[in-house]
Order: sequence, then structure tokens, then C-alpha cells
Amino acid sequence: MSFYTNKVVIVTGGTEGIGRALIGLLIEAGAKVATCGRQHDKLYALQLEYSQFMLHTMVCDVSHEEECKRFIQSTVETFGTIDILINNAGISMRSLFDDADTFVIRRMMDVNFMGVVYCTKAALPFIIEQKGIIVGISSVAGYRGLPGRSGYSASKFALQGWLESLRTELVGLGVHVMWVSPGFTTSNIRHAALNSHGEGLGEGTLDESKLMSAETCAKYILHAIEKRKRVQVLTFTGKFTVFLNKFFPSLADKLVHQHYFKNGELVK
Repeated sequence: MSFYTNKVVIVTGGTEGIGRALIGLLIEAGAKVATCGRQHDKLYALQLEYSQFMLHTMVCDVSHEEECKRFIQSTVETFGTIDILINNAGISMRSLFDDADTFVIRRMMDVNFMGVVYCTKAALPFIIEQKGIIVGISSVAGYRGLPGRSGYSASKFALQGWLESLRTELVGLGVHVMWVSPGFTTSNIRHAALNSHGEGLGEGTLDESKLMSAETCAKYILHAIEKRKRVQVLTFTGKFTVFLNKFFPSLADKLVHQHYFKNGELVK
């Protein structure tokens, strides 16, 4: 029997990338899964794919608190409780701060940070009752500010600080709070990145063949949850970046700049 058998697991942003990979693995492991997304057609396709399994879907923009409340409540009405909340929904950006509309920064915070706050707030009573697990999908950008991604980095720094506070508040209640920081992954979050005016940027310039697959990333995430790890940073590059930034921050500034700027232009 799997660790996830019969557990009720919520995965926000489950229609593509890491979220979709998590759903496939969780259903295979016998979990009862609930997910949300902003596009009805993608949720409908997901529902058709797993029509014979315990999957609940609902249209929800996590940046709106009332929609998060309805999604959480509908999950409880469907499955009776919540054991694990995986806050996966997120967006990114590709723009220098000097060029970016402040709306773009606000959008990063509304989705990547407040979306986690809203969903966790609504789910918390049930997770406390179940002595469950709260997970934030963060990023190396939560440890090291990245150029051209200032709002994204800010949202992930906020997420990690907030989760650490929440973890400390819940000490003694049996609830585990953690975050996982994937490295570069073949995830739709890069393709859905916003430009300086808040418009979808489209394809980036990274070589997909050199990136961790969403499926591999999802396996690491589920293993970290099962082992109740405090933090999991994925990929050698991610771990090296965190180490370098902690102990040699000035060198990290130079190397990160070299990585993200080519011929004086921001790499997108």
C-alpha cells in the first residue's frame, strides 16, 4: 500500500507541467485528488483522462480569495476532508524592473504568494484535524534574487518566509509544513511568463533537452512529502546556487549576472 493510498490531496494549478505530473502520480498511488485551474477546457480534458478515478476539478483563479474558499469547500464536500495541500499554482515574469509595469509585480504576489495564503487559510482547519501536510512549490529564486524576475523572486522569498512562520506556529499540532524548490524544469510556468506589460511572453530560449522533466520533478516532490522533509532543493545547479549565495554572495552576484545577461541583453 502506498503512502498516498486513500489520502485526499489538493494540487493547485494541475492542468499542466509539474501539477499535471503530480496528479498522474498521485492517482496511480491511490490518492483522492482535487485540482483547480483557470481554464475550463484544460480541466475538462484532465477530467476525461482520469474519468475512472477519484479526481475532483474546479475552475479557480487562486489570486481571488472567494474562489479559493469555494474550491476548498467543494473538495471537502466531495471527499470529506483534506490530508495534503500542495500549493503548486504559479506564474513567472521576464522583464527588467526598470521596464516593468508595477502591475506585473503585483500579479506575481497575488498568484504566487497570496494564492498560497488563501488556499492554506481555507484548508487549514481540515489539515489540522488530519495532522496533515502543507507544501509550497517554491524556487531557487526564493533563495537568490534573479535578474529579470524581480517580482517572481519577491513572491518566492515571501512564500518561504511565510511558510517558515506557519511551520513554527503549528509546532505541536502534528501538522508538517515544507517547501520544495525545483530547478529549471520543463514546466509551463516558463511559457506562461509575463513580459514587462503583463502579457504572455511565450517560448523562452532555454534548451528543453537539458532540463529536468516535470515527471521527474513530481517524483522528487512526492518523495520529499512522504519523508516529511523541511526543505528540498532540486538539481545540482539549484543546490550550488543556494550554497554559493549563502557563503559567497558577491561571487554569486557576478556569476548570476553572467548567466542571465548575454551581450548586454537579458536572457529570456
